[in-house]
Amino acid sequence: MSLEVAVAREADDEMVEAFTRLLPQLSSSAAPPDHESLRRLLAAEANTVLVARVDGRVVGTLTLAMFPLPTGMRAWIEDVVVDEAARGYGVGAALTEEAVRLADAAGARTVDLTSRPSRKAANRLYERLGFLVRDTRVFRYTLQG
Repeated sequence: MSLEVAVAREADDEMVEAFTRLLPQLSSSAAPPDHESLRRLLAAEANTVLVARVDGRVVGTLTLAMFPLPTGMRAWIEDVVVDEAARGYGVGAALTEEAVRLADAAGARTVDLTSRPSRKAANRLYERLGFLVRDTRVFRYTLQG
């Protein structure tokens, strides 16, 4: 098995197929992106979309958002998904470690992420990689647009 993590650069058919296959494993409410919405995602200056391939096939994705704030450069990991068939092979760790490496290289002071308590394996992974649980609350305001 060969595992490779790379930055997604093009909203081509391979990427659209991968997101169409993987996104429902992460969210039942998010619509898979079409070519144009994927192009916008990849083109956004704050985003770095990582893909993990096992033996050439995309089996995982992670989006790293980096942005300057008055308190310094920050990084946020979002929408991590690993294909059910590829779980347990280090794909999530490889994606997360590369995101942390890129954030460090960009001068980020912190890398944050959220994970539901029900995602026990993912939470163990993040803790094993050095992420600490913060005593904070996440608030969300849902827009109707």
